[in-house]
Amino acid sequence: MAAKKRKRSALKRIRQTQRRTTIKTFGRSAARTAVKSAREALAKGGEAAADAIAAAASALDRAAKRGAIHKNSARRRRGRLAKAAAKGTKNTA
Repeated sequence: MAAKKRKRSALKRIRQTQRRTTIKTFGRSAARTAVKSAREALAKGGEAAADAIAAAASALDRAAKRGAIHKNSARRRRGRLAKAAAKGTKNTA
């Protein structure tokens, strides 16, 4: 039996879904990586931590803008990073 024939609109939706899934996966992965590196930088301390936190916040915002993660989830993760940074600076000062 031959493969089932699909409508053009269905084929287009399949292409759109694949593209969107790929884009969102990259955004989600980039955000996770940035958060992980920011946490590692915070653990080490130093001036690089501030840059890493800024990069993580930016990656989280981009992921939320694209719909890869929920906007409240991005805000919560940013807040936790900022809280950890503030706690780290208090201990060293």
